[in-house]
Amino acid sequence: MTRRLRTAGVDEAGRGPLAGPVVVAAVILHPRRPIDGLDDSKKLTEKRREALYPQIVDNALAWRIEFVGVEDIDRINIYQATLLGMRRAVEALAPAAERVLVDGNRVPPGLPCPARAIVGGDAIEQAIMAASILAKVARDRAMVALHAQFPDYGFDRHKGYCAPAHLDALMTHGPCVHHRRSFAPVTRLLAPAAPDTPAPMADLFAADAIA
Repeated sequence: MTRRLRTAGVDEAGRGPLAGPVVVAAVILHPRRPIDGLDDSKKLTEKRREALYPQIVDNALAWRIEFVGVEDIDRINIYQATLLGMRRAVEALAPAAERVLVDGNRVPPGLPCPARAIVGGDAIEQAIMAASILAKVARDRAMVALHAQFPDYGFDRHKGYCAPAHLDALMTHGPCVHHRRSFAPVTRLLAPAAPDTPAPMADLFAADAIA
């Protein structure tokens, strides 16, 4: 009998927001530890995502979450930052993936094994569904933590997306150090000075980033 390849699903959360990191997860599901209720994270309630998160962490054969911060996003652009996070997440899996399925239309360069991009993969492949849940929950938690440092922006509510309340806060307070200066709405409102840079996002959530 041919052994099934260890297949990692890869997905991201946070490409569109004006603030905060883009977060990428890679998951290899355990063939003998099925997880009921997996789905595209966007189709699940926050409560359901939070319930599934520990099940994935506890039962997956391997998982990894990578945060790519605003410095890299502004330096290489959000698209390349997302691909970078995907590669890092896959490379950190232990045991290593033998095949990778990526949600979207592009396979990150430099992966250590064969890979395939699947448009809408988070609604088709369970490993990608699991990755989408880890990435979404980890990023939402990160934005809630940022709210504690920068309460004027409402990060706990809109998670950094381009909501009217967020734009109003940007107009009033200007960008903070976690706003993406390469994104047009932020560029137009750049303040002459920003607060001191806080601890890197990965340091705040080291427990979530370790497989």
